[in-house]
Amino acid sequence: MWAPKAKSAQPLPVIVFFYGGGWHWGERDHYGFAARSLAARGFVVVAPDYRLVPEAHFPDFVSDAAAAVRWTQANVAQYRGDPAQVAVMGHSAGAYNALMIALDPQWLGTPSPIKAVVALSGPTDFYPFTTDSARNAMSRAPDPRATQPVNFARADAPPLLLIHGTADTTVRIRNARKLKAAMDSAQGQATVQELDGVEHNLPVMALSALFKNRIPVLEESVNFIHEILNTQERNNADQGRRIPHPPDR
Repeated sequence: MWAPKAKSAQPLPVIVFFYGGGWHWGERDHYGFAARSLAARGFVVVAPDYRLVPEAHFPDFVSDAAAAVRWTQANVAQYRGDPAQVAVMGHSAGAYNALMIALDPQWLGTPSPIKAVVALSGPTDFYPFTTDSARNAMSRAPDPRATQPVNFARADAPPLLLIHGTADTTVRIRNARKLKAAMDSAQGQATVQELDGVEHNLPVMALSALFKNRIPVLEESVNFIHEILNTQERNNADQGRRIPHPPDR
């Protein structure tokens, strides 16, 4: 966990960040650069591990991601975080995990405790499985369609920001475009930010101090989450102030 150094009188918004690695590689200690950059912008950041292939297969890593969000809600207040303002973010396989727990209500219920989602280079529509990573992680699923985020697009899902490079040959940009189209059809909220000429890993590397000025991933992500959280806060305040019309007498 990371938090801003400066103290705040109010609880801070929270990001749960899931790393990528094709569901078979990765560990949270390698992604401190992303968590530090987000914490410097005013968030409490939780970066959990999750089970990986070959010890685990779908839906184990999705279940772990949901458990991380539930843990965060239950515990983040003691670390200055606001359990009512939780966003999720991830890169590649981590973006997949974030999208699945946000879109498929079996994991966290409805309404979702997740208020916003930022997916960097996320696979969303990749069945039939054509890569070893996907086959090894997903092929044991009884219903392969249940592994695809695009099949869970819904109107009441948290707003999505899908950041994807047009030169990504690992996860093609059509994944972001197809999820956007599915969300539009379901009357949900999704935005695609296409990064011209950018390949698969640069969107997450752009969260680091070394690369953050090359492409505006950090700025776009932070602004999107703040905009969603602030809009929801204003809506809640307006509902709280609404005075019902008195009955006719």
